[in-house]
Amino acid sequence: MSTVTCIAPVNIAVIKYWGKRDESLILPTNDSISATLDTDQLHAKTTVMISPDFKEDRIWLNGKEEDIKNARLQNCLIEIRKRSQLSGHTNDWKIHVCSKNNFPTAAGLASSAAGYACLTTALAKLYKIEGDISVIARSGSGSACRSTMGGFVRWHMGSDKYGTDSLAKQIVPASHWPEMRILVLVVSDERKKVPSAIGMKRSMETSQLLQHRITRVVPERTNKMQQAIVERDFKTFAELTMKDSNQFHAVCLDTYPPCVYMNDISNSIINLVHSYNDAVNGVKVAYTYDAGPNATLYLLKKDVPAVMGVLDHFFPPPENIAIEYRRGLPVEGIKPSQSLLEKLKFQTHPPGQLKYMIYTKVGDGPKYLNDPQNHLLDDQGNPINCS
Repeated sequence: MSTVTCIAPVNIAVIKYWGKRDESLILPTNDSISATLDTDQLHAKTTVMISPDFKEDRIWLNGKEEDIKNARLQNCLIEIRKRSQLSGHTNDWKIHVCSKNNFPTAAGLASSAAGYACLTTALAKLYKIEGDISVIARSGSGSACRSTMGGFVRWHMGSDKYGTDSLAKQIVPASHWPEMRILVLVVSDERKKVPSAIGMKRSMETSQLLQHRITRVVPERTNKMQQAIVERDFKTFAELTMKDSNQFHAVCLDTYPPCVYMNDISNSIINLVHSYNDAVNGVKVAYTYDAGPNATLYLLKKDVPAVMGVLDHFFPPPENIAIEYRRGLPVEGIKPSQSLLEKLKFQTHPPGQLKYMIYTKVGDGPKYLNDPQNHLLDDQGNPINCS
């Protein structure tokens, strides 16, 4: 019997992936770039166990048993077993998997990316696989390949029809841009109405704007973004991030029927960010939205207290805080001055429009947890601490 536990990070794309050229192999229509978020604040945690005593493969996710025959899970397992370095009959033993996220699942916070990166990383150690595993993670969830490494990561779409060159490569490690910070504003933690996979397929079939984006916009934009990251050019990074997020959601609206992932509060945050940048006469903060209503803000460490103060003023916390409102790294907001508030010309929202916020930074890739106390499965392969 052998057990492996690891945690893997969320990544938030600044150049988006939306659309597959091959559905079954999960091959994208364009390159994408993301930042890996620190696992101290946001992560998936997975334990995998292999034993001759198990009768069948089983998986539990956030305390609930799921169907192991899910096509994407099977993609990962088949690929892992194909590359396995385990000896003979051991390879045929069944496995148990238990996984949980410390953040909302399927709410547009890249939960599947963290989950499949974590599963792949744990299985790779269990089956003694070495070398690049981003291709295996991609077979579970496209953007998961970017969560197999830290810092800023580029997923190269590749050109091989079997996807052998569609893999992730690190642009720079987290240490390259230590001042970069991230604020995740959770507007809603409910499951989205149109899952990403369905939305993408619908966009590929109906959106002319998506075709324009794929051929005319993203190739050049991705190279400019990579250069901005290497040069630590925040202004260019921020502008490209916001433009790409806006175009991605324009594609979703250009889809028929449209996929609407953002809500009124999401749009208010966008307006506040632009008002703030105008008021301080510089690009200090950028927003991006994945397929969901929750905002991810990128900004530099020195600007966090001021931005936090502005957010607290215009989006006051819930009055009866049953849950922790401010999570992640410690920070105190600076109250905005009267002159700044006058320049902003923005309406204060009623308390509680934001459920909570998470303050974090760019972090490293997956980590193994060697202490048995961290395992989510007991000695018999049953879930513990899995909800």
